[in-house]
Amino acid sequence: MTVSCRFLAVTLLSLGLVAAAPALAQSSADVEPDITIRQEEDRTIREYRVNGQLYAIEIRPRRGPSYFLVDHDGDGNFERQEGDRIAIPEWVLMRF
Repeated sequence: MTVSCRFLAVTLLSLGLVAAAPALAQSSADVEPDITIRQEEDRTIREYRVNGQLYAIEIRPRRGPSYFLVDHDGDGNFERQEGDRIAIPEWVLMRF
């Protein structure tokens, strides 16, 4: 095999691997969570799951602002987070 043929083969192989990389990597923008909604007396609770993993709980009180409880590292400890949106934590995406 000549040098130019080897270069072409390596280039094509590299392009194929680069093209496949986005399919292997998962980002939070590509993932649609499953949302379970429960209505309680004074609030609405929305549970966010990806692949069965609970990663966030949104609390919407009848009065006052909404807030999230988020498990940032997969240890089961949920921390309060203010705001109207959250990103899916990396530990959830890595479990695919």
